[in-house]
Amino acid sequence: MGKYSISKSPFEILKDTASKHRELRKKAKLSQAELAERSGVSLGSIKRFESTGHISLESFLKLLLILNRLDDFDAILEHKDNMDSIENLFSSKTRR
Repeated sequence: MGKYSISKSPFEILKDTASKHRELRKKAKLSQAELAERSGVSLGSIKRFESTGHISLESFLKLLLILNRLDDFDAILEHKDNMDSIENLFSSKTRR
């Protein structure tokens, strides 16, 4: 969590993402070298990503494709309508 917030910092999210990726790779029984060969992402990029969380977006998407998680990433930026309806419950116009 961030120093002054309950949300995670970008640095923490990078590290968590790298750790989760490593777990998924191992669960798929792929070595870093095998994943590099199958994805077209360099072995050095994969090693750096798993240790620091830093990787280009294009390379990250290539890794997700091989790990069958690309659809999960695609859902991240989808618009969520449900918050609008919740906020409407508390708006002054709907109160009586």
